[in-house]
Amino acid sequence: MAAKIIVVEDEAPLVELLKYNLQSEGYDVVHAADGEEAELLLAEQSYDLAILDWMIPKISGIELCRRLRNRTETQNLPIILLTARGEEADRVRGLTTGADDYVTKPFSVQELMARIKALLRRAAPERMSDILVSGEIVMDRGAHKVTRGAREVRLGPTEYRMLEVFMESPRRVLSRNQLLDRVWGQSSEVDERTVDVHIGRLRKSLIRGNESDPIRTVRGAGYVFDGREADAPV
Repeated sequence: MAAKIIVVEDEAPLVELLKYNLQSEGYDVVHAADGEEAELLLAEQSYDLAILDWMIPKISGIELCRRLRNRTETQNLPIILLTARGEEADRVRGLTTGADDYVTKPFSVQELMARIKALLRRAAPERMSDILVSGEIVMDRGAHKVTRGAREVRLGPTEYRMLEVFMESPRRVLSRNQLLDRVWGQSSEVDERTVDVHIGRLRKSLIRGNESDPIRTVRGAGYVFDGREADAPV
């Protein structure tokens, strides 16, 4: 699955430059032109990394960074702060507010791409691997193959994508809206009931005989996946 990156920037030429290079690297890119729009998008969807310009309209990048760190849902979101302010005091302020990295304009695009990869690898190493493992359940993304123990698990494309999302976020509660966004995409017309249908199909494919269910329903919140629990005796 491509990492989803939100770019919060109001300079159109820089937006196009960033989008082109990020998309060329295979990332899914969402753009917001000001802090208010970004805050709304970040509340509605989950992202893997945020690139914030310090001097954006309505809500500054530094203030948006502070708010994101104060929200449970985004407190661990990797954040890169872009700014023309290169003084040491400004860098210290940006980092102490919660930014993971600080890039001064003008910057090298190649260096920025390297910093993004490093942050994503540190925050979610499973995204950089072709092999995802949770207990006895193994997903080989290179071969597009899933196994549980010695047997191969046959999955349709939607169930495969859903399992991939689960295995990239093990032991975390994923809401139906988050699953809709990450499996079907933001523009999809699919509703939450469809999520439940595909969860049922995924469970049916993953479980044989007396095997345990690796997907736990959290009432009123969503679903949690943990293949390690599937190994435990019932």
